[in-house]
Amino acid sequence: MYFFTITTIILLLIMAFFHIYWVIGGKFGLDKALPTKDGLLLLNPSKSMTFFVGVILFGFAGVAYLLYFSMDNSDFIFYLGWIISVLFFVRAIGDFNMVGFFKKIKDTQFAEYDTKYFTPLCLFLSVAFVLLSVKL
Repeated sequence: MYFFTITTIILLLIMAFFHIYWVIGGKFGLDKALPTKDGLLLLNPSKSMTFFVGVILFGFAGVAYLLYFSMDNSDFIFYLGWIISVLFFVRAIGDFNMVGFFKKIKDTQFAEYDTKYFTPLCLFLSVAFVLLSVKL
């Protein structure tokens, strides 16, 4: 479980750093991280929203750390773990249009990456937070 927890924390930190990298002007991976249709962006998040997501992902890594390493977890942290699990599960299911297992738009570069990497990653993180929350 230790390796599993460390992997979860590292993945969340990488995701957070990418969001902060994009806020400060980085472009690497950005073309694969936003859904498009007919070459047009379907989402165009602001820098402040991207930064907010990065901070939230740092927070999720902190919750994962506390769920595993803290000897005295409060009910608040326990419930946060379950809420985070649900959030990642909902993201994995998707919006039935642009993202997730049941997306309709499947012929873009984002859709390919979403199917191969992003959605399975969200499902993994959902399961990770369930396991961390029940302390298996």
